[in-house]
Amino acid sequence: MILVLFGTQQNEFTRLLQKIEELIDSGIITDEVVVQAGYTKYKTNKMKIFDIISREELDKLVNDSDIIISHGGIGSIIMSLEKHKKVIAVPRLHEFNEHVNNHQKQIVRQFSEKGYLIGIQSVDDLSEALEEIKTFKPKEYKKNNENIITIIENFIDNIK
Repeated sequence: MILVLFGTQQNEFTRLLQKIEELIDSGIITDEVVVQAGYTKYKTNKMKIFDIISREELDKLVNDSDIIISHGGIGSIIMSLEKHKKVIAVPRLHEFNEHVNNHQKQIVRQFSEKGYLIGIQSVDDLSEALEEIKTFKPKEYKKNNENIITIIENFIDNIK
């Protein structure tokens, strides 16, 4: 099962669901797809979509998943990595009104560069990432609050 995580961001991320549905239609994705969509409203019969669910339900879905496709939110990424899941992360982008700025690009890039996940900067790269994830061996994530602080500080420095 592929689990898609959007967290609780109040902006929509329909671009990613449209791409996932396209990949289902083309046969690239054949697994069941379950989506924790938050505030993203998307209608399809090709995925099971939930808005916001309890922590217990979310934990069960994460545990049962084979692959997680996540927005670039730190909470969704870290939760998935701590459960030793293979993660593809896709940042929400300001130019599509998916977030207030593009800080998720930096988050995704840094986690990807460290080998924790496969980070892509465009939904158009999802097909290749799904192929790569089959043999991807993620580096084990260990909590490192100092690293998170550095990520946040770099983000703050870049918006000045």
